[in-house]
Amino acid sequence: MTWVRQPTALTRVVQVTFDAADPKSLSIFWAHALGYVNDDPPAGFETWEEALESLGVPPAQRNSASAIHHPAEAGPRVFFQQVPEAKAGKNRVHLDVRAAPGLQGDERMSALETECDRLVALGAARIRRHEPAPPMSHGFIVMADPEGNEFCLD
Repeated sequence: MTWVRQPTALTRVVQVTFDAADPKSLSIFWAHALGYVNDDPPAGFETWEEALESLGVPPAQRNSASAIHHPAEAGPRVFFQQVPEAKAGKNRVHLDVRAAPGLQGDERMSALETECDRLVALGAARIRRHEPAPPMSHGFIVMADPEGNEFCLD
């Protein structure tokens, strides 16, 4: 297969969506992990709680969704939607959090360990560390967010 870049008039905007038991809590974790911010409430409202109350959303449904975005719009929006079922298996798609771009060897792994410690303090779990194996891998750490969704520190 040959990769070809073709100009196109059609551009797609990507949003990453997580199924979640607790969208608000998971969005707070990922906002801290990625340096993102929560979406602002609708115009005219100071808080989401105020907006949802005004719109007549019952209290039991106020944690059905949450969203975060990069403060400079430099990355995809991340949306969290409440679902009734628990996570059932390994993710087929996952995020790579680029915590050490351009670093190699001990310097890279040290930077990944520092980020791993920070994310564990926020509620993530460390799963396993993969040592560098050039030329195919520079090393990474597999983790899980507070609801068990796997991601890698790369």
